[in-house]
Amino acid sequence: MRKPDWIRVKAPVSKEYQKTRDIVRENNLVTVCEEASCPNIGECWAQRHATMMIMGAICTRACAFCNVATGRPGALDVMEPANVANAVAQLGLKHVVITSVDRDDLPDGGAQHFARTINHIRDKSPETTIEILTPDFLKKDRALEVVVRARPDVFNHNLETVPRLYPTVRPGARYYHSLRLLDQVKQLDPSIFTKSGLMVGLGEERDEVLQVMDDMRAAEVDFLTIGQYLQPTPKHHPLDRFVTPDEFKAFAQSAEGKGFLLASSTPLTRSSYHADADFVALRDAREAKLAARK
Repeated sequence: MRKPDWIRVKAPVSKEYQKTRDIVRENNLVTVCEEASCPNIGECWAQRHATMMIMGAICTRACAFCNVATGRPGALDVMEPANVANAVAQLGLKHVVITSVDRDDLPDGGAQHFARTINHIRDKSPETTIEILTPDFLKKDRALEVVVRARPDVFNHNLETVPRLYPTVRPGARYYHSLRLLDQVKQLDPSIFTKSGLMVGLGEERDEVLQVMDDMRAAEVDFLTIGQYLQPTPKHHPLDRFVTPDEFKAFAQSAEGKGFLLASSTPLTRSSYHADADFVALRDAREAKLAARK
């Protein structure tokens, strides 16, 4: 299916893009920007915004939408948390997004590694706000508590798609487990912003998307992202259709009406796209909401 004009992006060629790439390489880091073939990499890296992907480049899950390699991961790099902190300082990031592959092979799913990474960034760049995009920690008792105790500013876990499509799109995950995970974050620490995202164009219906929004709000999710699914290779889940910009605007309006503090809904929206500016808007929205209650 040919990409429409609204989904096309320029190739990454800027000098700042190369500088960001060099810093990532110098610190022996992996980024989801590269591994997931993000269409926004040229724009984001030109602004020195790279999303670090910790715990290696091999995932224990095989989600049908994702371009990250699946297999048996190696041992954790004990230097990685410090290397991430060094890269954050070198890039001069005011806000950083840290994500990871799924590590079902680890007893805690990598929760301690997330916590160590957060703590190293706090020590090295205390003014930097930290957003994490975590796996679901399925069957990993007490893992979530470990991550929440490290107090990230934003806890993101993507639902990715509607429940009906989970068996084919996200077969290793459980929709209601992911919802409970987001709800538990708020129960453990209400001060942490929660965030979740959806892809559209996988074959979902509009009413199903609206129902997921309602489910997210029942779990007190603050921030919703919705973006266009792009099929990485012919082996991945087929693209059903390209959702129009007007439909994305309509989703954003629905999200606002349902009470999300913030919603980003555009064809090129991804979890960490414009995350720095979005965090400021998210914080301002909560302050305005609290002020309105007084």
